[in-house]
Amino acid sequence: MEHAVELFNKEIAYYLCDGFSVNTSWYGASMHIRGIFDSPTEGFDPEKHSVLVEFHHGAELRKELAAVSVSILGKAGASFFITQVTDIHISSVNDVLTPGRNMKITGNKFKPAGKDAACGVYFVNADIQEQVKVKEADIVENQNAHLLLIIPALAAGTYHLEITTQFTGGSAFLK
Repeated sequence: MEHAVELFNKEIAYYLCDGFSVNTSWYGASMHIRGIFDSPTEGFDPEKHSVLVEFHHGAELRKELAAVSVSILGKAGASFFITQVTDIHISSVNDVLTPGRNMKITGNKFKPAGKDAACGVYFVNADIQEQVKVKEADIVENQNAHLLLIIPALAAGTYHLEITTQFTGGSAFLK
């Protein structure tokens, strides 16, 4: 059976790659090219264009979906988070910071990015709730899962870190 299913899937892939649409009654699939062509004679350019397959549920699957029951088990976990803050100068993890020195933040999807002026990295004084924003020029490396920056001048005290972003992990940004 496994071999037959593999052959079936390969045949569908061949049809899709040849530009045909496929309808199995469980699902339909079709190949699309995404991107803008500047003229009718312009060829496919992988830098500007991409190929994707879209799947849509078919009649048989719609029948099955009618019998699906939904149980709300609670709130889904956040897809963005900070796991660790490291003061590189003194190798302090989630503890002491040295103003004017490098700090590395690791986690997932917390990249400070977007057009809103509020986007950025902030140190918030826990006692007086004063925010100190990290200058954009002091963000040395800005990636999806890690951030390298220069710690701003901070008065002695306890701070928590805030990152404001419109980043979603893809090419679209939140409003």
